[in-house]
Amino acid sequence: MKLSRPVSWFLLAFGVWSWVIWITFVKNLVKDSSGLAFDDGHPTAYFWVHLLLAVVSFVWGTAIGAIGLRGLRALRRTS
Repeated sequence: MKLSRPVSWFLLAFGVWSWVIWITFVKNLVKDSSGLAFDDGHPTAYFWVHLLLAVVSFVWGTAIGAIGLRGLRALRRTS
């Protein structure tokens, strides 16, 4: 399957965007002082669920970005 240049760039941009957003979210989650993420210094279920969501999003963002990068490399080779 061949990806077009715009689709490849979109996938790559999505992967980068996913990392930027979720890294920011994890930083804010770790610094949370509202009591949702930590109770007396111990992580809560809220923390673990949201950390799991971030990890899954990192994996998917990396996979999607890699597909976009491979698409761009394939287009460069055929041009």
